[in-house]
Amino acid sequence: MLTSGAEWNIGSVDGSAGAGAGAAAPSGGGSGFGSMLTDQLGKLEATQNDAAKASQDLATGQASDPEAVVMAVERARLSMQLASTLRTKAVEAFTDVFHTQV
Repeated sequence: MLTSGAEWNIGSVDGSAGAGAGAAAPSGGGSGFGSMLTDQLGKLEATQNDAAKASQDLATGQASDPEAVVMAVERARLSMQLASTLRTKAVEAFTDVFHTQV
């Protein structure tokens, strides 16, 4: 099925047992939301680099499976679209909080 694999695993945000490697631990040990965000941005960059490499391999004739290249590029596109949407929502939430009168 298409919904299996590492890209479909979502780690727990509360840092409970069984959480994935990218999940945030409770504050204190230097890891938290900031480190989780940094890790996820690193994964996004790796996804983008993998798609660029696959596209370059396809263009030079080194790729043996064009379908895998299309999947890598689409995965990178969707990842970037999700990151952009999350950024937009975070900015909107920050703006709403900032404009809230006390």
